[in-house]
Amino acid sequence: MRRQAKRVADPVTEFLRTEAAGGFALLVAAAVALIWVNSGAAESYESLWSNELKIGWGEVAISEDLRHWVNDGLMALFFFVISLEIKREIITGDLRRPRAAALPVLAALGGAIVPAAIFLAITSTGEGARGWGIPMATDAAFAIGVLALLGNRVGTGVKLFLLTIAVVDDVAAICVIAVAYTAELSVGWLGLALVGLVATALLRRLGVVSVLAYVPLGLFVWIATLESGVHATIAGVALALLTPARPVEGRKVLEELEEGLHPFTSFVVLPLFALANAGVEFGGDALSESDGTRVALAVALGLVVGKFLGIAGMTIAALRLRLGSLPSGVDLRGVLGVAALGGIGFTVSLFITPLAFGDQVLVDSAKVGILVGSVASALIGTAVLMLGGARPGSGQEDVIEPARPST
Repeated sequence: MRRQAKRVADPVTEFLRTEAAGGFALLVAAAVALIWVNSGAAESYESLWSNELKIGWGEVAISEDLRHWVNDGLMALFFFVISLEIKREIITGDLRRPRAAALPVLAALGGAIVPAAIFLAITSTGEGARGWGIPMATDAAFAIGVLALLGNRVGTGVKLFLLTIAVVDDVAAICVIAVAYTAELSVGWLGLALVGLVATALLRRLGVVSVLAYVPLGLFVWIATLESGVHATIAGVALALLTPARPVEGRKVLEELEEGLHPFTSFVVLPLFALANAGVEFGGDALSESDGTRVALAVALGLVVGKFLGIAGMTIAALRLRLGSLPSGVDLRGVLGVAALGGIGFTVSLFITPLAFGDQVLVDSAKVGILVGSVASALIGTAVLMLGGARPGSGQEDVIEPARPST
C-alpha cells in the first residue's frame, strides 16, 4: 500500500517542484515584457513579435507572426502537458475517488462561475462583455510558485488542494476556449483533424508505443485544427486524452511524456508566452476609454473578489453539506489562502484575452486588469497563509465542521 502511494506521490511531487520553479521563470519573463514595453525600446518589442515566419512549402506553408506561433503552436504543447496531468489525476490520482474529487471540483466550479458573473455584471452594457472567460482561470505555475516562497509555512495538503483545483479549473478553461472562443468552423478541416485522431487511436490499439510514430500524426492534427477555426491548442488537449494513462507493454507512456515535456513547457514555452503577451504600456490608451476602464475593473474584481468568494464559499458550503473532504493538514486558513491565490489568473487569462477582443484597447485594458488582479491575489493569499492562525501540523488548526444532521 505504501509503495502504491509512493508511485502516485512521486510524479505529483515532481510536478509541484517543476511548476514552482516554472512560476519564477514566468514571473521574470513577464517583468521583462513590462519593462521593455514601458521603456524607450517599446517599438522594438512590437516589431519583434510582429515579424512573419513562414514554415512549409507552397500551398502547405503556414505563415504567422511570431506571437501567433507562440500562442497557437508552442502553447499547444502547454495544453497537451496540462491535459496529460488532468488525465493522470482522473485515472490514477485524487480525482479518481468521487469523495476526494467532489470538493475540488465544486470549489473550482464556484471559482469559475462567480468571477464570470461579476465580470458580466460590470460589462453587460458595454462592448467588453465577450471577455467573461478571462477571470475564470487560475495560473497553477504562479500560484504554486507563491506557495514555494512560503516554504514550510504551508503544508503539502494545501499545495495539493490548490493543484487539484487548478487541474479542474484547466478543464473549465479548455471547454470555454473550445466552445466560446472558436472562430467560424471549416467542416472539411475539422473532419481531417478527426481522421488524424482516429488514426492515432488505431495506432494505440495496435500497441504502438514509440512516441516518434505519433509525431507526424500529431502535427497533422494540429494543422487541421488550426485551419478548421477551432483554436489550435485544442489539438494538444485531444491528443493528450488519447494518451494511455496506464502502462503499455511495461512503458509508462503518459508519465514519460509528462516528465519529458513539462520542464520544456515550464521553462521555455510559458516564459516565451509571457514575454510575447504580458507587455502592456501603462501610460497608453488602455484606460482612456470608459469601456476599457470597465473591462480592466471587471477582470481585476473577477480575479480578486470572484475567485475568493467562489472557491472559499463553495468549499465551506460543500463541507457543511458533507459533499466532500479536505486533504489532510488543510484548515480554514488553508482554504482561504488557496481561495485568494486562485485569483492569480495570469497565463490562461492572457491567452483568452486576444481571443475575446479584436479591439487592441480592450486587449490592453484586460491585460492591466489581469496584472493588477493577479498581483493583488498573490499578496492577499500570501498574507492569509503567513499571518492567520497556526502553522499546518501544529495541531491547532481551525477545523470546518460538517453540518450535523437534524433530529
